[in-house]
Amino acid sequence: MIRLIAALLLACAGVLPLPSLAADAQPTDKDPVASARAVRITDELRCLVCQNQTIADSNAELAVDLRRQVREMIAAGKTDREIIDYMTGRYGDFVLYRPPLKPTTLLLWGGPALLFLAALAAIIVVLRARRRMTDDPALTAEERERAVKLLDGVSKESR
Repeated sequence: MIRLIAALLLACAGVLPLPSLAADAQPTDKDPVASARAVRITDELRCLVCQNQTIADSNAELAVDLRRQVREMIAAGKTDREIIDYMTGRYGDFVLYRPPLKPTTLLLWGGPALLFLAALAAIIVVLRARRRMTDDPALTAEERERAVKLLDGVSKESR
């Protein structure tokens, strides 16, 4: 009888960790086309909390709310453009991973090129200054005579 109880306890102990290994349940949509649209739209929108992830990838509370909002808009019959326009109207062009080229986003698009050119100019200035520093200045006649005397004195001592 004790062996039976021990075997049952051992079996229960072996089964207990299994629920922790189960994956989280993912919500399923009844309409695969709408689900694909939601994924496509949320892949174009930046998470405003994480800033380096899309709202599709982020687990931030705001991203979860935005995904839910996108699904609701799709269910309401909004087009992709209307959803994107709503998000940019509410959060600005920063919410887009590929913001349009316009005067307000010009620095965003041209910034990397400007930084590259500034770094290139700085490197050129530093290299030219370094080249000027390594050029040996010409010795005057007096300095040359003194150097010769010092060198002669060192060479006589070493003999």
